[in-house]
Amino acid sequence: MNVEVTPLPGIGVRKDFSTRTGRRIGVVTQRDGHTELIVSKTDDADACAASIPLTADEAGTLANLLGAPQLVAQLTEEHRDLPGISTRQLPIKPAGPFDGRTLGDTAMRTRTGVSVVAVARAGQVHPSPAPDFTLTGGDLLVAVGTSEGLEAAAKILKYG
Repeated sequence: MNVEVTPLPGIGVRKDFSTRTGRRIGVVTQRDGHTELIVSKTDDADACAASIPLTADEAGTLANLLGAPQLVAQLTEEHRDLPGISTRQLPIKPAGPFDGRTLGDTAMRTRTGVSVVAVARAGQVHPSPAPDFTLTGGDLLVAVGTSEGLEAAAKILKYG
């Protein structure tokens, strides 16, 4: 996928790409730090059909929604030929039992045999988090293990 980066003098930078239907979707990062999601008109790729201002939290949440499933899909494909191995997203709930605690505090690997291979947070993917990685409400853990282990891991994160 080719991402075009276009300087916008006095405004900031636009980064966008063309979908298979010819529409352009992108992000304008303004000099003052504001971010906008933009979508082109169907009949004119240079004309904006929609511009949606996003806060930093909203942009991060959108990135997690789009990024974590891609990572899970890629890992699922890679594990397709390994019977009994699954990949799953496990959310950390705000104010949940592990919000503000470390990955090691979950004892997930010891208790379930599940490995956390990445944490998606605010649009950033943190690969191979160490036991001292602090979890935050809204994080999505990308975990690999057996179906039973993943179910047990989800319960641990939900109930402690």
